[in-house]
Amino acid sequence: MARYFDVHPVDPQPRSISQAVDILRSGGLLAYPTDSCYALGSSLDNQAGRDRILSLRGLDDRHHFTLVCADFAQLGQFVHVDNSTFRTIRAATPGCYTFILPATKEVPRRLLHPKKKTVGVRIPDHPVVHALLAQMGEPILSSTLLLPGEEDPLTDGWEIKERLDHVLDGVIDSGECGDVPTTVVDFSSGVPEVVRVGAGDPHRFE
Repeated sequence: MARYFDVHPVDPQPRSISQAVDILRSGGLLAYPTDSCYALGSSLDNQAGRDRILSLRGLDDRHHFTLVCADFAQLGQFVHVDNSTFRTIRAATPGCYTFILPATKEVPRRLLHPKKKTVGVRIPDHPVVHALLAQMGEPILSSTLLLPGEEDPLTDGWEIKERLDHVLDGVIDSGECGDVPTTVVDFSSGVPEVVRVGAGDPHRFE
């Protein structure tokens, strides 16, 4: 049974955030709101969490996982970013974008795209995510909460709790959440390529 956390969207209660972080650190799977839509999250070292995300979403090993980061200092530990790419990404961050970049050795191999050796990264603009990351001290391994056969992500915390109670360990509900996933921009070739148009304006990368 998943624990349910009803938190304030602007000033999330530290005790609830701490308990949610404990779930992540103990190997649990968490559904949490972002500035685009709900995401599934686990800790980086949680291999079972990675596998549970793939199973829940009906995905295979070619899926690009996302490391949700607190800031650019943290992001720079996990991906290689040249100066030009850094400036382009920084102008759009924080925001509703996921950037695919070559991974550093800090990223566990099981999280990399098997052929490209890349990983997604993003810095959301959401107080709940900021609070989670501040207590975690490391990125959260994440993927959009989009179930197989459904066109739109789940957006309501209580509905997520009811539908996925048996497969999640925790759900954070902070009220209204977006229903459009991030815009995904692939920088792995050195030039930006928009591979998914979502909540973030794609035109700045065209």
